[in-house]
Amino acid sequence: MNRYAGIIVNNESVQVDKIFTYKIPEDLINKLKVGHRVKVPFGKGNRSIDGFILELYENCENVKGIKYISDICDDFTVLREEDVRLIKNMRERYLCTYLECIKVIIPTGITKGIRNKVKEVISIGNNLKDKFSKNPYLQIYEIVKENNGVYSKTEISNKFNVSLSSINTMIKHEFLLKGEEIVERFNNRSYSNYAEKRLNTEQEMVVNSILKSNRSMFLIHGITGSGKTEVYMNMVKHMINENKESIILVPEISLTPQMVERFKGRFGNDIAVFHSKLSDGERYDEWLRVKNKRVKVAIGARSAIFLPFDNLGMIVIDEEHEASYKSDSDPKYNAREVGELKCKIENCKLILGSATPSIETYYRCIKGEIELLTLKKRADGALLPDIQIVDMREELLRNNKSIFSKELYNGIDRALNNKEQIMLFLNRRGFSTFISCRQCGYVFQCDNCDISLTHHSSGNYLSCHYCGRKYPVRKVCPKCGSKYVKHFGVGTEKIEEEIKANFPSARVLRMDFDTTRKKNSYEYIYNTFKNGEADILVGTQMITKGLDFKNVTLVGVIAADLSLNLPDFRAGEKTFQLITQVSGRAGRGKKNGNVVVQTYNPDNYSIKYSSLNDYENFFKEEIGIRYNMNYPPFSKILSINISSKNENLLIKNIQKVGIILKNKLEKNNKINILGPCPCMLSKIKEYYRWQILIKGEFDMYVASAIKDIVYTNLQDSYSDIRISLDINSNNLL
Repeated sequence: MNRYAGIIVNNESVQVDKIFTYKIPEDLINKLKVGHRVKVPFGKGNRSIDGFILELYENCENVKGIKYISDICDDFTVLREEDVRLIKNMRERYLCTYLECIKVIIPTGITKGIRNKVKEVISIGNNLKDKFSKNPYLQIYEIVKENNGVYSKTEISNKFNVSLSSINTMIKHEFLLKGEEIVERFNNRSYSNYAEKRLNTEQEMVVNSILKSNRSMFLIHGITGSGKTEVYMNMVKHMINENKESIILVPEISLTPQMVERFKGRFGNDIAVFHSKLSDGERYDEWLRVKNKRVKVAIGARSAIFLPFDNLGMIVIDEEHEASYKSDSDPKYNAREVGELKCKIENCKLILGSATPSIETYYRCIKGEIELLTLKKRADGALLPDIQIVDMREELLRNNKSIFSKELYNGIDRALNNKEQIMLFLNRRGFSTFISCRQCGYVFQCDNCDISLTHHSSGNYLSCHYCGRKYPVRKVCPKCGSKYVKHFGVGTEKIEEEIKANFPSARVLRMDFDTTRKKNSYEYIYNTFKNGEADILVGTQMITKGLDFKNVTLVGVIAADLSLNLPDFRAGEKTFQLITQVSGRAGRGKKNGNVVVQTYNPDNYSIKYSSLNDYENFFKEEIGIRYNMNYPPFSKILSINISSKNENLLIKNIQKVGIILKNKLEKNNKINILGPCPCMLSKIKEYYRWQILIKGEFDMYVASAIKDIVYTNLQDSYSDIRISLDINSNNLL
């Protein structure tokens, strides 16, 4: 009989990141399970806080002064035993705390006290008699009879224009009864039927290979438009027939409406949808639907991977190469890696899909760790688009200083005349990307961050895209007083304005962070464009993958060099992926597609191979560079990022840590220590930022030892500094 529990307390301090033992009261011994949330006394003042049971024991060696669990918080376990195993793995792998892992697995609504939403409903009670057998009572009685248990008394009064006072009188005499109904806060909208399609030979081979294989990890390398989604849906059907559950991950919330439309159109409404745009209540309800076995399929962004399915058969990670699958906040997990951990823990299959797989994933295929499956043809016989590289240096020589090259301008004009749709991609939002004084060179920057301000014409303000602070537009230089202030660079707002100026009859939509802040805005833009109510969709990387619009015949890449010029060893890979993915939006129907890629670096290998849709040769060149430079997948990079509002304190502390790390690791010839030095973005949200990079071959034991060194030597300054540890970060800026 278990009499003791190992508990993680709901306290975010790193110093209490350990399992505390509590004694279980006699009346709770047979009730408590691993995964229960409980109330426990904690600290010298015995403050009552939440705790999460990760372990149960029959005996405890040192029981002196042991405290008792106070109570159970929920009538269900918030963590499964499989989740507990995952938490312990994630804590080690991502150098984070138990609590950070727990909070990413359970919905935030649980710790906030959110529960089922209920509303008052009115139903029929006793039969009418005496003076109540006439209007308005008779009328109200008949209304409720027809809508028994549907409306509240206020809704009845407003909807049917009857007296609220009369309703209250009838409730008082029990002719009407008040009750409660659970309001389910999720999308139960019905979708039109999405008929099952007959798989082509390639698709059938992929499905059969996955079903018959004893392996657990697969990569479907399929060109854009090759029908990967239909393969996923076919696999989901097999899982449902075997009474197993499936999780489908998409990288962007903008892709969720399309996936939901297709899956619910095929399998009905019993599909959970889970992403960050949902309210706490909606996320709680969707999580509870999964917990209560009411659904067998879930679709969502990366956090959906933690949904508590009990008989998980398959996890699909669509567009597996996307950086959005890596979390920027603790725990800094990668959904691909978590999917692999869950496969081992829950004995399910992991299917990765992409037209442009990450270098790391494809390298693992080459090594035989992941089974590689290919789709080389577009479904339904559609052809890949023709891709034209335009050298913008030559456009300047022709005196074309416009945003649009001659080829792109003519292509837009032609598509509009043919009643076809166009997508224009620029991975930079705003109107102009920086503002400077032409007399003294001063650049308008954010006071809180080391970053230039972006001008937004909608609202006419300057904005910092890191801290969100807004500034009024100034026409005079604050440094020299000159009026020669000019806007430089181009963002999606500027593209939208130029389209309206050059093609005034065109109906234009814009999809970027600014236009998708409101709830359901993604779905509105998606449906508007899909239904042909707009001619041109301008957007950032949100529009580059997954979207399937049959009437899009032209895609324009406004500035292919933006991602290429980033100070990042993945710059070439990201450029190849972005161009290939956005090019794949063209020609997905019966009409041929065309792509115009504007660049100042037409001979760069990533641009050249993307125009040829040649992933294999791109991979060979990129993997050679990675090998020569000892970058992932041939090494790991652990970034130690420390920030503080006190710059002197920050420099003092990180230099101390740097010296200690170099002394401890100097005999390890497989590791290089770079830094300490300021980050590329040396200040964000008033915090100065410095970093140390550990590059080389190291395992989790070495990483854990580095973590201990960092936290041990900075513990005296915890209140004044922030510490971030990240292995193979997507962003080293």
